[in-house]
Parts: sequence; C-alpha cells; structure tokens
Amino acid sequence: MRVVDLMASDVISVRKETTLRDAARLMVEKGISGLPVTDVDGTLVGVISEGDFLRKEVDRGDLMGRGLLGVLFDNRDSLAEAETVAEVMAENVFTVSPDATLVEAARTMTTHGVKRLPVVTREGKLVGVISRRDVVAAFTRPDELIEDEIREDILRRLLFLDPALLDISVKGGVVLISGELPTRTDTRLLEAMVQRTDGVIRAEINVTWKVDDTQVGNEPSNLP
Repeated sequence: MRVVDLMASDVISVRKETTLRDAARLMVEKGISGLPVTDVDGTLVGVISEGDFLRKEVDRGDLMGRGLLGVLFDNRDSLAEAETVAEVMAENVFTVSPDATLVEAARTMTTHGVKRLPVVTREGKLVGVISRRDVVAAFTRPDELIEDEIREDILRRLLFLDPALLDISVKGGVVLISGELPTRTDTRLLEAMVQRTDGVIRAEINVTWKVDDTQVGNEPSNLP
C-alpha cells in the first residue's frame, strides 16, 4: 500500500495573499491545525500551522512589553505586524510523493516530528495530505484482507506461485506461513514481501525449498 491509497485528496488550502484572520477562521471551522499554501497553479509553496499563530501572539506580547521607545528604535521585523499567510508561513516543507510507501511516509514524520505531510507530484503540485492517523489506520486492516493479499497479490500475481503450496494463517496481524516452495529465492522474496505488507505486525515464516538456486554458478565446472 502506498501513500496515494490512504491520503486525503480533498485538501483544504490557502493562498499566500490570504489574510491571517481568514486562515485562522478556516482552521477553526474545519478543526485542522495546519493548511498547505499553494500558488495559482496548485504548486505547494508553504504551510501555515497553529505554531505560526502562536509565534505571532508571542511576538505581539514582546512588542507591547517593549514600550513606545523600544518600538521606535527597534528595526527588527515583527510577526506582530504580519497580516497575510505569506508573512508567517513555513516555506521549507517536508513532503512525500504519492508513490511513496507508508513506511517512507512514517519515517519522514518520525524523523522530522511532524503530524502530517503534504503529498506532491514531481512537479510540486499538491495532490493530497497524509497524516499519522492515516498511517496508523493501515495497521488496523482485517486479517482476512492481509491473508488475501499474501495469497493473491504476493504469491499468485508477483511470484507466479500456487497459494495452495503453503499453509497461511493471520491472526491479530501476526502471519504464520509453512510449507515448501520451488526455490530458495522464492522463499526469500516471500519473506521480504510479507514483512512489508501493511497491517503485518510480525511474520513467522517456516518455508523450505526444493532447489537452492542461490548456489547456481558456484559449483565447480567440468569444462576445461
């Protein structure tokens, strides 16, 4: 499963010229903590979040506490004077591709401490948003769907093997597989793919093979 399968595609976004008041009102009405910022052709140019409003409020408090002379002789830019989204938004935004795996999305969120990621194309167009909640939802997949994916998608369609060769059971996201496959490579590929299947908590794979094809070419040759 990839990001495109779970992302929210009906994304609420704002433009750089949107006023902070309108952006805040939209966030409150929709119950969201952040908004992607796009230009006229839908390219992502930034993100505005609750944190940006908090920084503005803190800066406003600092401005009030400095007194009149402090304001007159302090030339620093102040968020307190910002009126539009462009003036407070974050421009360096962590994003993810629609074709990225959920593991890649989760790793980006964890590494950078963010709760959601804008989903953008190679051209930078905003096509969706994926959140931590979306990623967690993948681990609530029914056992029946996980087993069906292993049998039909992994074994039959990808490895071109008969699922009847193996005994497969899934309970609480724990996969148990036993039996025999034609080659050692088949067994290795099966194990790798099952481990990457969304919803799998743990996999216990006790599968043997008829031919160890990984040794082909390593045996002594009788040719001169």
